[in-house]
Amino acid sequence: MLRQPRPEGLPPSVEELRAGFAALMSTMIVPPGFRTSTTTVGGRPALFIEPEQGARLGGTILYFHGGGNVYGSPEAVLSLTAQLVVKTGFRAFSPDYRLAPEHPFPAGIQDTVSAYRALLDDGTDPSTIAFAGDSAGGGLTVTTCLAARDAGLPLPAAIVAFSPGLDATRTGQSMDTKAGIDPILTRAGVERTGAMYLAGQDPRQPLLSPAVVADLTGFPPMLLQVRTNEILLDDSTRLAARATAARVDVILDITADVPHVFPWTKPTRHWIVRRCSSASTSPGTATAPGQAS
Repeated sequence: MLRQPRPEGLPPSVEELRAGFAALMSTMIVPPGFRTSTTTVGGRPALFIEPEQGARLGGTILYFHGGGNVYGSPEAVLSLTAQLVVKTGFRAFSPDYRLAPEHPFPAGIQDTVSAYRALLDDGTDPSTIAFAGDSAGGGLTVTTCLAARDAGLPLPAAIVAFSPGLDATRTGQSMDTKAGIDPILTRAGVERTGAMYLAGQDPRQPLLSPAVVADLTGFPPMLLQVRTNEILLDDSTRLAARATAARVDVILDITADVPHVFPWTKPTRHWIVRRCSSASTSPGTATAPGQAS
């Protein structure tokens, strides 16, 4: 679907990108055992997802959807967030952050930080919160944490990033060595959406290229899952190296012969639960968001 030929080789419009991604993601399998509702978090619409019987373990996942910062939505990636909710027993909020080109950098990060601040203001213990996301949303897990640290906010318990985009300079060797192998992403495609997001700004800054220039000192434990067959492979390998240099607990999980955002594995569930379960939170106390805004 993503690689259908275009008339006269023209790239798809923003509207076509958004419609095509929504159509593609609508074919993904969504597991049973959860329920959703709409809410507002940090001044933005958000999707609230929880197990059918209610969240039991006291953890909260703040999930950032993928889509190159140009397309995608909380509803489009429900197959991913629902899997996390059902398998961990945690509740999740997925904010509908602003997208480029209408709202270029740093609008999306401002929205994700506002969502995190709203959870904190609503009484959620940061030691029970995990940032999670896929692709561009995986990049937001890191840049949101950077921005939260710079704002003096307490940091979350964990970061979980699936095939994250972490380098707006596009200087990773895998951008070229995996060209033609990656069945989903191309350099031309990510450079086009990246230009919409940058809107002329220098990509060599921490909130745009953390794999290249960010100082990760003080970061929470990170789990980076990436695939050998994707052009963003080196985004994760370089961030993991920076995390190691900063003495941050990081797991780099590389799976062979599968594409971008290949479904997460069972050990992911155990890692998230171990990092975010709070002994001080009684079963059944993690309820719907109410006025978390």
